[in-house]
Amino acid sequence: MKILIVTDAYFPQVNGVVRTLNETGKKLEAMGHEVEYLNPQLFFTVPMPKYNEIRLSVNIWPRVSHLIKKINPSAIHIATEGPLGFMARRYCLKNNLKFTTSFHTRFDKYMKLYLPWVPEKLSQKFLSNFHNKAEKILVTTESMKKELIQIGVDESKMVVWTRGADHGSFKNPKKINLEYKRPIWIYVGRVAIEKNIRAFLNLKLEGTKLLVGKGPAKKDFDQFTLKYNLKLKTIEKLKKEFPDAHFLGEKTNGELASYFTSSDVFVFPSKTDTFAIVICESLSCGTPVAAFPVPGPKDIFKDSEINCLDEDLEKSAMKALKVEREKCLEYSKNFTWDKTAEIFINNISPN
Repeated sequence: MKILIVTDAYFPQVNGVVRTLNETGKKLEAMGHEVEYLNPQLFFTVPMPKYNEIRLSVNIWPRVSHLIKKINPSAIHIATEGPLGFMARRYCLKNNLKFTTSFHTRFDKYMKLYLPWVPEKLSQKFLSNFHNKAEKILVTTESMKKELIQIGVDESKMVVWTRGADHGSFKNPKKINLEYKRPIWIYVGRVAIEKNIRAFLNLKLEGTKLLVGKGPAKKDFDQFTLKYNLKLKTIEKLKKEFPDAHFLGEKTNGELASYFTSSDVFVFPSKTDTFAIVICESLSCGTPVAAFPVPGPKDIFKDSEINCLDEDLEKSAMKALKVEREKCLEYSKNFTWDKTAEIFINNISPN
């Protein structure tokens, strides 16, 4: 089939949505399908307020319509609820075309953090209405499925769509000599409010804390500053507040895999991620994971012997430090992009 994936999240962004769509597309092409992406690179874009790394397409209508007609896909998958996703959905409904969607991000929770004056029920209503018109809705985990039922997403249409980590440099990561005091606790991801960074930085742990990633507009937003309208702190100020932590900036592919495999524990403090591919990537490098027992982490680890999740993140970190790396490597084999692509193609809705 010729499959069109419509996404507002695309390169050069580095995140789980982009990784999922790219790796799925490569596997689909290996199966013999043709994959096209309707993405922001095809449009004039402006930076998203407070999150400049995300570009919003603005000259989208009627260009979205013309591009879909030109591509003439057998099946359409709408991956995001942004401007491109919204217009593609509108085109499909207007022309009686079937389409599927996928749920990657709890934007209702993000809105609550960044724009607390926007009623949470309003953003939840938008999300449920957006997805309920699809033939199938691909969601990350069983836990997320249960949460989405609570905000009005149609249970009968939801299908759990897992993730992988077995790609490129994560298959055979190269160990490097990190000249820091051990144990080395590493965080990988955006330095942003929704990632709950301070829960990691405030941990009383022996050794060294490394942070790999960059933040939206180089700002560290936290709930306290938003609630009381205080001056937002930059990453530079955050560095001064936590002088013992090392902010290393963004790392990708082989370099990122090397940092994972050379660290002792990956600490994942987020409570808002819908899956967290980065956890699977850590495990594929043999690095144990400390995290909260929330949707995403608890679905990945379930009742496995390497499950170190705890409501007390410090206790989780200490438990993870004792986990054998070989057990992490073995467990990571449960998450493959082949399986991800198989679920996708089995639930697509051709026209």
